[in-house]
Amino acid sequence: MAHPPEKSQRRIYLDNAATSFPKPPAVIEAMTRYAHDIGANAGRGLYEEAIRSAEIVSTCRRSLAKLLNAPCPDSIVFTHNCTDALNLAINGVIDPARSNHLICTAMDHNSVLRPMHELVERKLATLTVVRADRATGQVEPHDIRRALRPDTRLIAVPHASNVTGVILPVAGIAAIARRHGALFLLDAAQTAGHVAIDVQEMDADLLAVPGHKGLLGPLGTGALYIRPGIERQLRSTRSGGTGSQSESLLQPLMMPDRFEAGSMNVIGLAGLSAGIDWVLSRTIDAIRRHDIALGEAFLAGVQGIARVRVFGPTALRERVGVFSLEVEGLEPAELAMVLESQFGILVRAGLHCAPLAHDAIGTSARGGTVRVSFGAMNTLDDVLIVVSALSTISAGSCA
Repeated sequence: MAHPPEKSQRRIYLDNAATSFPKPPAVIEAMTRYAHDIGANAGRGLYEEAIRSAEIVSTCRRSLAKLLNAPCPDSIVFTHNCTDALNLAINGVIDPARSNHLICTAMDHNSVLRPMHELVERKLATLTVVRADRATGQVEPHDIRRALRPDTRLIAVPHASNVTGVILPVAGIAAIARRHGALFLLDAAQTAGHVAIDVQEMDADLLAVPGHKGLLGPLGTGALYIRPGIERQLRSTRSGGTGSQSESLLQPLMMPDRFEAGSMNVIGLAGLSAGIDWVLSRTIDAIRRHDIALGEAFLAGVQGIARVRVFGPTALRERVGVFSLEVEGLEPAELAMVLESQFGILVRAGLHCAPLAHDAIGTSARGGTVRVSFGAMNTLDDVLIVVSALSTISAGSCA
């Protein structure tokens, strides 16, 4: 039976696909500074602290727009998290007066699958889920094209899978959407802060990002990029106070107030702003090289270990640092427990909120996989330790 790790044992965090940890010190300092020195609501006062609070929000918006190469900061709408951004995009495009056909993929997260299936249940939309390759999880643009219908309203795809790590061919899919007149929504949960994202070059209409993963901010932060002009096709799913046009009983139409009802999570955005600044100063290119180096070491290390199978592409430039694996003879939860209890390695086991992805790669029946996901704070030593642990477990040397 597995036992809790000794308190003196080093803990190695390898669950960055869920949330990044540890955060840069500047993130913690920015949140502490807001809580200690400012504390006021943004846009709800003319006194110094309220103005400084609003400046934190504006600075974060400008930094994220720079990172994504958004055409203007006001095209960035802050949300509670990436799921909230995706819900805004998916529910917001539905026009009850017309037929709404939606397209997503087998590699999508439940943050896309569930709101789309709920719309189907409510008879507000129809849905086609496009298949994925069994070996890698890759989705082919021609399968997206075949799924199109005259009433296709939205095509949603993940930029990269949170199960196999595969990066999807978003340029080709965006071109298909554009030719057809459908809106294109990109879920960048696993790529923002890890891979270069240029929303203009990608031709994305909508792009959702979490603040707490590759952008190194705290939980409870996220954003939706809305291509200028698309906001007129997007219905707000939330109304309330904005601090602007308070005399009106209707939600303001201007961006970003149109979609930002209620008090902002300023303490979270203070941390997110510092996280984005860290990413910008380190540069996406350097972070990507770091991710690839760790991934190469990991794949090279596990390649010769008996009973270990890793899913997804073997070419590192075709994927992000998210690796699903199995060890023959061990249930995913059991493997994760052994990694923590005997080696202090923290990973995630199960279906990773992406059940259709596990259906696609054939791992649903056994309860999914164990997922190892590297982040900016991981080192080559971390990789070598997890490879050694898997080798020991595979050899049956664990009590």
